Amino acid sequence: MTDFTGLAIAGRIATRDDSDWDEARAAWNLSADQRPEAVVFAESAEDVAATVHFAAGNDLRIAAQGTGHGAAPLAPLAGTLLLKTERMRGIEVDPEARTALVEAGVLSAELGGAANEHGFCFMPGSSPDVGVTGYTLGGGLSWLGRRHGFACNQVAAIEVVTADGEPRTVDAESDPDLFWALRGGGGGYAIVTALRLELLPIAEIYAGSLLLPAEAGAEAVRAYRDWTETVPDDVTSIVRFLTPPPIPDVPEPIRGRPLLTIGAACIGSQAEGEALVAPLRELGEPIMDTFAWMPTAELSHIHLDPEDPVPGLGEGKTIRELPDEAIDAFVSVAGPGSGSPLLLSELRQIGGALGRSAENGGALSHLDAAFALYSVGMPMTPEMGRAIPAHLERIEEAMRPWIADGGYYNFTEDSCSVDAILPPDVCRRLAEVKRRWDPDERIVANHAVSPTRT
Repeated sequence: MTDFTGLAIAGRIATRDDSDWDEARAAWNLSADQRPEAVVFAESAEDVAATVHFAAGNDLRIAAQGTGHGAAPLAPLAGTLLLKTERMRGIEVDPEARTALVEAGVLSAELGGAANEHGFCFMPGSSPDVGVTGYTLGGGLSWLGRRHGFACNQVAAIEVVTADGEPRTVDAESDPDLFWALRGGGGGYAIVTALRLELLPIAEIYAGSLLLPAEAGAEAVRAYRDWTETVPDDVTSIVRFLTPPPIPDVPEPIRGRPLLTIGAACIGSQAEGEALVAPLRELGEPIMDTFAWMPTAELSHIHLDPEDPVPGLGEGKTIRELPDEAIDAFVSVAGPGSGSPLLLSELRQIGGALGRSAENGGALSHLDAAFALYSVGMPMTPEMGRAIPAHLERIEEAMRPWIADGGYYNFTEDSCSVDAILPPDVCRRLAEVKRRWDPDERIVANHAVSPTRT
């Protein structure tokens, strides 16, 4: 067993001998059974650098983790230090430069609030407590995406510790290959300690969700699909079948009730947003209608994602097109009468800036797809732990005729390399970056890049 007395850091080192070992090694996704050699709770970039040096001197690997939302596909952690950055929560907003320097443990809701205080917004996704760093390194599919693209391409600079233990700041001018790889190619090339993000001058937005009975079914999904073909890029939206768990945190009117929900964010004035959403209100009397003029800091809450750690088994695919036949297939496996044991199955509209190559973009520049499909269940019992993976396979089989090549990094929760997610030319370039910056494969990510790939 490794002797950790030589690792001097301000943070904490947790080992199997500690009484709270199971708590220390847990990810936000409680389904991930992480068994590393030790867990290092870093408090600074200096702690990270010391940990990397220690790992190199003791033939250990390192897996960095902010929250562990995406921990399910992480490879076995034998011989690996789990480096948690959750204590690194500094945020510095520069209103004049319109940027924010965000340490590696900052959560989406924290950055949303800090930016909003200055009249700005970053590129929030659907979860308030996902880590900004992991979300961004994997792409960052945002409520503002169809107008502004992926969050990874709103990064101005990245502070890292490379596999040789040296701190660096990389950007388009300094180490541009590493800067490119980290923007959408995952975190397997260096340990990120901070991101400098470009902010958007959007303080308020018209956004929310319509919650309809699930029985609205295929007709409502087709109406939603038709609506997406009429709206401008200023609108980003999601349709999903959702059955909220019967727990006190869920509002009583929807607790345990199968729903069809349509969520959207509309950049522009309140009046413009109300006009854009008006056709959706013709689908029927909603159980709840949460659309409102709100601070952009509230965007990460409108999807009703859980805000505390939960077990989750999920999987995502990208969808080329959504004809009526695809909608019927989707409803048959996700909608009422499908017998789905899942918490939700959703389709997020891509297109707009998400479908166009970003100028000076990173490893994820755009997606050649019309929608992103994502489904997830909460395995609260052993029976559900068996039923959920089987149903995820059923959904994939039903949608197979319309599934696009590749996928989206942050929605890919099975164990696979980046070759199964990103285009071949991108993967070849990522392998070159891995060979240069981490030839010994010291740094572990949830989707691996092999330096031996040609």
